[in-house]
This record gives sequence, C-alpha cells and structure tokens, in this order.
Amino acid sequence: MQPFKVITFLLIFLLSACSDPVAEQIEIQLPVTEQRVASLGQSLSSGQVTNAALIKQYAQKVIAAKPDLTPIVDVIARDATKQGPLFNALQDRVNQVKNMPQLFASNEERYRELLNIFEAADPILFSDALSDPLNVLADMSDGLLPRVNSLSKAQSMQANSAQDFGVGEQLIGNPSYGQWSQGSNGLSFWEWYGMYALMDNIFGSRRTYYRDWGRSRNYSYYNDFGRTRYSSPSTLRKQVNLDNRTRKSFESKGQKYTSAYAKNRTGASSISSKSKAAQSSASRFQKTTASKSSYASKSKKNASFRNSRTNTSRSTRRGK
Repeated sequence: MQPFKVITFLLIFLLSACSDPVAEQIEIQLPVTEQRVASLGQSLSSGQVTNAALIKQYAQKVIAAKPDLTPIVDVIARDATKQGPLFNALQDRVNQVKNMPQLFASNEERYRELLNIFEAADPILFSDALSDPLNVLADMSDGLLPRVNSLSKAQSMQANSAQDFGVGEQLIGNPSYGQWSQGSNGLSFWEWYGMYALMDNIFGSRRTYYRDWGRSRNYSYYNDFGRTRYSSPSTLRKQVNLDNRTRKSFESKGQKYTSAYAKNRTGASSISSKSKAAQSSASRFQKTTASKSSYASKSKKNASFRNSRTNTSRSTRRGK
C-alpha cells in the first residue's frame, strides 16, 4: 500500500502544480462580473442611470415635435432599457467568456475581457456611453434639445476639421449598432443593424465609407473614450486590421492617411473621471498589433482604472 500512497501523493502534487492560476481568476471574476451587469440592468429599469433617463425625455420631446421620426426614435429609445443594444452587448460578451472560451486567444484574454465588462457595466461609465444615442436624439431636434456631455455639432466639426456624416454619426463605428462591410468595389462601408437602417432611410444619408470616415470623423464617446471597454477583443482586432488595410491602400497610392484612432477628437464637455481613464486606454490601444487587444499589454492598467476617482456628480453641462 505504501507505493500506492506515494504515487497518489505525486499525482495530487503534479495536478496542483499544473493548475492554471488565470483559470482560477476567471472562475472568481465571472460571477462578480455577471452580478455587475445584472445590477446595471436593475439600475436601468429603476431609472437610476442619468443619461438613460434623459434619453426617455428626449425621445418624447422629439416625437412630439416631429412625429414622422417616431419609428427611429423608438429604436434609439431602447438604449434607455435592458433591451437596448449597448446593454445587450455586455450580456453577450459575458456569455461568450462563460460558454465560448474558444473565441479567445488565451485565458489571459478571457480574464481581461471580464475586467473590461465589469468596468463597462459601472452605471456612471455606462451613462457616459449613452451620451452618443442621447445626442443623436438632440441632433434630430434641430436645436430644440441641447447635446449632453458634448460640444455642439458645429463646434466639434470645426475643432476637428471633420466631415459631416449625417444624423446618427455618433453611432458609426460602434459594434452595438452596425458593422463595417466590404462592398463589391472592395471598399468598406458602414452597415446598420436591423431597424437602425431607418437612420439612412429617413434622413437620406449617403453611404459612409471607412476611408472617408477614418480620416475625417467627428467626436463620439465610443470612438474617443469607450472603445476599449465597449468592444470585445475580436472586434478590437477587426478594427485594427481594417485601419491597417486602409492605411496600406492609401500608401500604395502615395497618399497620406491619418488613422481613425490616431488621436482623440475634440468634443467632450463634461464626463466622469472613469471615462477619462478609459480615454488613456484608447490612446494606447492604437499602438498595439492586430493580434492583440488594446488592453492586453498592461495588467496594471485595469487596477489604475478601477482606482481612479469617480466623478459622482450628475452633471447636465451641455453643448449649446
């Protein structure tokens, strides 16, 4: 029996030595992140997310002033609820970490994704992210309603030498609302998901090509502050790959191309300190390779993000 006990002990020792500490971290973090997302859903349902409440108010006022816009306003107003695409995207990402580990390059990437979702589900940060659909409603009102947490369209366009991509441009590039598709001409263009196609139908917007948008886009919260928090690792890699392909295409023709993410656009007027920390993350992201996500390089970034001081005031400072 003695040899058997020795062998058993060795097996237990080897199994313990071979255990993956990152996998253990995932098991610990997963229920915490799930609870954070569930708590955000409760906050949305109870009207405790500032910009979600404003979306409901803005939607009612736009419909009252322009009833013909009701179909698209109703679609955008969903972002104030748990049925909104921004919230649903967080739930989908949690499910992917939990049930589809094969989608991730490593356990480290899965763990970092859980940390990013945890931060993205913070009600203050999520409220900042909702400034994009909220300001789409503001733009629909033709000046009746002011933008929130953002300069006016005219001010930000002038500051960024930006091109006007029409009503709804704040949502272009955000994977919760659409995707970049490649046309028969080989050029990538923005394609809205589902009912968001009404954006082009109602406002008669022309097709937005990445080559134009990438060089001349205006400010949006997602693209300038929230991209590393509100995108999955695979989406971030796709964004890098598309931007790199576009740059090479321009260079092959001897033309200069400025990356869509090379610099942060001017436009934010009042956001939380957590969003400012996220902006630093977005700035670092564009320096990584296409094989890595923006938040894969420094684990301490997550700690500094969590420890950043939160601006708890519910600011209504608005662009005019």
